[in-house]
Formats: sequence, C-alpha cells, structure tokens
Amino acid sequence: MTFLRNLLAIVGIATILLFAAVSPAIFEVKSRMDQFDPKAMDTYIDMFQKILETGNAAEATVWKAQVEEGLSFDEVNETILFVANEHNIKNVGELPLYKQVESMSGKPYRHAKIYMFCNAMTAARMLDYSDAYGAYLPCRVSLIEDKQGRMWLYTLNMDPMIHGGLPLPDALKTEALEVKAIMLDVLKRGASGEF
Repeated sequence: MTFLRNLLAIVGIATILLFAAVSPAIFEVKSRMDQFDPKAMDTYIDMFQKILETGNAAEATVWKAQVEEGLSFDEVNETILFVANEHNIKNVGELPLYKQVESMSGKPYRHAKIYMFCNAMTAARMLDYSDAYGAYLPCRVSLIEDKQGRMWLYTLNMDPMIHGGLPLPDALKTEALEVKAIMLDVLKRGASGEF
C-alpha cells in the first residue's frame, strides 16, 4: 500500500511539474493564434487531417481534381490555357517535364506538364508584404498522368498563404482571394474540359 501511495504521489508531482512547464507555452501559442486570421486554425486543421489521412505532406498542401474520362492530354492543355487567358492571368512559362525526362532517359515517360501563371502586379504586392512569398510565385498548375493512366490537375492550396498567419491587409487579401478563385477555376474547368 505504501508503494502505491508513493507511486501515485510521484505521478501527481510529475503531472504538476509538466503542467507548470507546458502551461506558459500553451498560453503563448493561444495568445499568438488569437492575432491570426480567423480562418487560420481551420486551415491548419484541414492540412493536418490530410496529412493523417494520406501520410504525405505534399498532398496536404495542394488542391487536385481528376480529369474527366475521355478527355485527351491535348484537350486539357488547351482548356487550361484558355481559362487562364480568359481570366487575364499571364502564362509566364510551361515545363513539359515528360518531354525533358524522355530526352534525358531515352525512354517514354507518362505525361507531366507544369504551367506557370502570374499577375505581376499582385505578385509585386505580395512581395512588398513579404519577400518570402517569392517562393510561391508564380502560381503553378500541374497536369499529371498517374501510374494508372488517369490524368490529374494539381495546384498549390493557397489558404495557408491567405489565412495562415496574421491577417493580410484588406486590399491584398481581396487580390489574393481573386487569384485563388482563378486557380480553382483553371483546376475545375481544366478537369472538365469546359471552355
């Protein structure tokens, strides 16, 4: 009985010490998070749930859409470029990765093409806010044929950039939300072949 009482006392003391050590850190995190964009916590919870579900951090940071059956690579390519042009977002580069891999390996490779789009004035305002946004520029869309022959469109989940920290200035947030809507439209319509 004495052993059990001593063990419980040790566990109780350890719990109190642990709580005393962790409590200020928890308070500091909560205090800082209260200053963040109202959607920050939901954004990070969604990302964490995807990581738990897939075990893949990259999957948690992208939006994707499966291309409808029957659409060819060329049709999706044409739709992506059409939709981007319709939204007046500049095509600043394309990387036909599969062609590069084929030329270097001498073997066929599944279709994989990366498109780069940019609204230079919005990009400049993002850089004026934080140079770190430069790592996310330009906006990319990837058209990927998976190993089973299905085609997918991927683009960066912009929510952590928009909602993940301190609130963006109102005008910049409005522009960022407009770019997000454009990228999601490219994804949606590219996957459906809708002009």
